[in-house]
Amino acid sequence: MSAEFLWYIPNQAEPGHRGDAVTADHNSLDTLTAQAKALEEHGWGGALIGTGWGRPDTFTVATALAARTTTFQPLIAVRPGYWRPANFASAAATLDHLTQGRVLVNIVSGKDNLAAYGDSEGDQAQRYARTKEFLRIVRRLWTEENVTFHGEHFSVTDATVAPRPVVRGERRHPRLYFGGASAAAEEVAATEADVQLFWGEPLDGVAERIDRLERLSEKLGRGHAPLEYGLRVTTLVRDTTEQAWADAEAKVEAMAKGAISRDPNRFVATGQQRLLELATRGDVLDDNLYTAPGRYGGGGAGTTWLVGSAEDVAKSLRRYQSLGITHFVLSDTPYLPEIKRQGDQLLPLLREDSR
Repeated sequence: MSAEFLWYIPNQAEPGHRGDAVTADHNSLDTLTAQAKALEEHGWGGALIGTGWGRPDTFTVATALAARTTTFQPLIAVRPGYWRPANFASAAATLDHLTQGRVLVNIVSGKDNLAAYGDSEGDQAQRYARTKEFLRIVRRLWTEENVTFHGEHFSVTDATVAPRPVVRGERRHPRLYFGGASAAAEEVAATEADVQLFWGEPLDGVAERIDRLERLSEKLGRGHAPLEYGLRVTTLVRDTTEQAWADAEAKVEAMAKGAISRDPNRFVATGQQRLLELATRGDVLDDNLYTAPGRYGGGGAGTTWLVGSAEDVAKSLRRYQSLGITHFVLSDTPYLPEIKRQGDQLLPLLREDSR
């Protein structure tokens, strides 16, 4: 299976995300379009666009960028509860139809400011049970007609989505990515998702989780194509190994001084806790997985970094590929220059391996 290489576009209300350049127009349509077009020009398949209350609406941003590009695939992060499944299925199918099959979807079930948009199901068990229903209904609405489903959290009666998502080869609908490391999350991934996304854990941790998900898929009777796996991680690439580590250490020093803002949700999720605990094993794990950022406010994909020359980082990503990872969502700041640098230096090495 060929690998998919995506980036990250920061739809943030405040400038300077994870050390990005602070500019007044950081989230303007022209700025974000420049990033999306640079992704097309430098070999990337598309980009994850994150979600959360208090940020620009993800689906709106994705739609605007898709309209200004030709091959860019938006990986649109959405939350059950913010969206109801039939509304989302229709919106995503319409955008998929208009873009000739470029939509990707990332389902997010982690904590958010739920009360701000009228959501009351914040308990973990509720959130993941609801996500399971959401995924089942959306997939059925994309592939069936006259769908009726009455669950604990969502219901639809005699529902048909029009237009339909693009069907091409084995593709029947937009790919459904999903993240989460708790037992409840892994049951959802094993039965309902298309791609399980991992944060930047060491190879042994990723191998352990893949093995567990494979066994869960068999135990729970997965009814879809085999689950695929992805990695969401920061990649700090420079011309030489020495320069990469010097820049990584300088950036962590700036984080320690508060020059780069902390992630407010970094202590919440099970997967985030797994990342933060890695620092107890050492500042550098495997060959070049840097755990120190997590000590000073790094959250999510910014908690651990793969650091080195393009050759160093490509070697590390190949090792993840050997475990079964086929989807990569990479990034570093400042975002636009790094789209170009890593697209030109790192991607050619990785694409040679995936042919």
